[in-house]
Amino acid sequence: MDGPLNVCRVSTKNLIINRVHMLLNGIAILALFYYRFTTLFRIIETRETPLVPYLIVIFCEIILTLLWIQRRAPRWRPVRRTVYPERLPEDEKLPPVDVFVCTADPSKEPSLGVMNTVISAMSLDYPPDKLAVYLSDDGGSYVTLHAVREAWKFARWWVPFCRKYELQNRCPKAYFSAKESANEKFIGSSEFAADKKIIEKKYEEFQEALERNSVNASRSVSRDHPPTVEVMTDEIRDPDLKEMPLLVYVAREKRPGHPHHFKGGALNVLLRVSAVLSNAPYFLVLDCDMYCNDPTSARQAMCFYLDPKIAPQIAWVQYPQKFHNIGEHDIYDGRIHPVWREGLGLDGLRGPTIYGCNFFMTREAIYATDRKKKDVDINQLKKSFGSSNEFIKSIYINYKTQLPEDRKPSDTLKKELQLLASCTYDNDTEWGEEVGYKYFTVVEDSITALELHCRGWISVYIDPDRPCFMGASPTNLNDMLVQQTRWSFGLMQIGLSKYSPYIYGAFRLSILQTMYYGVLVFDSLYVVPFYGLAIIPPICLLRGIPLYPKVSDPFFIPLAFIFISSQLKHVQEVLSYGDNFMHAVYELRVWMMKCGSCYLLAILNAFLDRFGLGEANFSITSKVVDDEQAKRHEQGIYDFRASPVLLTPLCTAYIINLFSCFIGVARVLQKGDEFLIQAVIPFFGVLLNYPFLEGMFLRKDSGSISPSVTLLAVALAAIILCCGYLLIY
Repeated sequence: MDGPLNVCRVSTKNLIINRVHMLLNGIAILALFYYRFTTLFRIIETRETPLVPYLIVIFCEIILTLLWIQRRAPRWRPVRRTVYPERLPEDEKLPPVDVFVCTADPSKEPSLGVMNTVISAMSLDYPPDKLAVYLSDDGGSYVTLHAVREAWKFARWWVPFCRKYELQNRCPKAYFSAKESANEKFIGSSEFAADKKIIEKKYEEFQEALERNSVNASRSVSRDHPPTVEVMTDEIRDPDLKEMPLLVYVAREKRPGHPHHFKGGALNVLLRVSAVLSNAPYFLVLDCDMYCNDPTSARQAMCFYLDPKIAPQIAWVQYPQKFHNIGEHDIYDGRIHPVWREGLGLDGLRGPTIYGCNFFMTREAIYATDRKKKDVDINQLKKSFGSSNEFIKSIYINYKTQLPEDRKPSDTLKKELQLLASCTYDNDTEWGEEVGYKYFTVVEDSITALELHCRGWISVYIDPDRPCFMGASPTNLNDMLVQQTRWSFGLMQIGLSKYSPYIYGAFRLSILQTMYYGVLVFDSLYVVPFYGLAIIPPICLLRGIPLYPKVSDPFFIPLAFIFISSQLKHVQEVLSYGDNFMHAVYELRVWMMKCGSCYLLAILNAFLDRFGLGEANFSITSKVVDDEQAKRHEQGIYDFRASPVLLTPLCTAYIINLFSCFIGVARVLQKGDEFLIQAVIPFFGVLLNYPFLEGMFLRKDSGSISPSVTLLAVALAAIILCCGYLLIY
């Protein structure tokens, strides 16, 4: 079919709004700093007020300004892309695609959900002989291996059913839960009704088999096990086997004395194993709970990879993460829409970063083969890619995989697979550095994306109307804070390393790209102005020291403009993305929680790790649903059963500002508008975070904040206020 495979359009309306806001807010910020520094010089000369708190406030405002400037990068040129998969060539001309799914612990990531993801990937609307699915089981669990075998049996029924009746939703669990039917042309068909009954029975049997085998799932996980690679096939030779995608179970070797490099290490093993079994030039990475919601996702990605104008430059095609378990009240900002809104803007630069999963990538980019000389010596290749001759052969375009038609690997191939999945294969090679996903941090996606962008590759972002992938987001406070802390810690690791964007990417990236990667890795620095402005103004309010201009002062206008325009701009971005006003409230509240808890722990742990005083740790976010927590989430009620380490700093900051509200009222009544701004700011924070007041003092249910945390927070707040009062003269 004639016409382009994809079209990129600039979001002109948002572009104009963004740039006008940048200009006006920038002018107001300049006016604010003019006021700050003229006042500072006067204080130095007259000593009319204490100097130190004023310097701290200025320092906090400088950090906020620098972070704000960097965050303008993804708002400079937002774009939207449209694809036309119906214009793709016939199936025979489509390139093969491998799918990588990662899991680690069946007790936290139930097998049924993981297998639904695997089966949905096998059911993609793509030529089955050009599709292969690999499951990485980092726990080496017999529960997961058994589940994959059962998934293969069920998929032998499910995949043909999906293709025959052109199902739109090809995740079994989602299909049966949503009561979706087949394509309209099959509705009312007696044959479809009969086949659906058979499939429903097969799915029930599949569920029962997984439940029987899931007993003691946590005990099946091992950190000390040999490599296991099993290709799923039928015992009896079946001529229809070619109509089924390849399904492979991979448990890489793990030994206590060898670093496993988290998810990056698992993905690199999948790259090597898949290279000698299917060796597709493109691969899709999915999290174990992120099932395929639109079977055309691979075809949509090919609209970029088969476009001769841009294909040679594209390393990956990124889709957003969408979630099926978020209701009307997204109180934990589980949709993480701020990330996806920025994705549209980054696409207008040279593309978004990698967001963990839901992306198609080229092997050429991840192998860095574009940087290797074509006539390079075999020994040099082994230094880069390891000792496997078979894997090195796979790098070349004319390589043919050694897997026979019956999908039963030979003994020689089995030994090769064992070698490629061993824990020592990376040793003395470029894996984790120049080749594959980069190591040293728990956020392998961001550091790998930075490296690829620095090499000159671009990426694209596509957000179709029907979500291509759907997953499960944390629906309780503890999981959300733990997850955000892990991400922030990993990003801060990058910022404190030689890969810091301002050093590593300074001459390799555009200014706007460098700015974005800078704020991405140093986002945790928001903790400094958060605590600086949550503690110093209340102490000064208690002491009767004004830090902000009077309402009658002309410089009140730029300060008020900055605050109001920033909030209105945030609301505008939320509404333009299709969300409601309350979602803007939830986003801002969660951002404050991250500043006060996640970013604080992330920075502390990152510095400990940098100086060798701590060790990076990867905690899996549980996918097991707690009915009580899920019910509260649906009702929009916060469940504060979180770690005291995460909760205490937030409660302490809240109590300090709650106390300052009462002091602020007294100061305003006493001295009028001199302390109005200083009283309004903590009032805004207290009002926005009202659930903390409920959790500490009003609620008595099991989801409230524990009395021990409340008492500790009150004690810490009292100590901070008393010490501050005594130290500031």
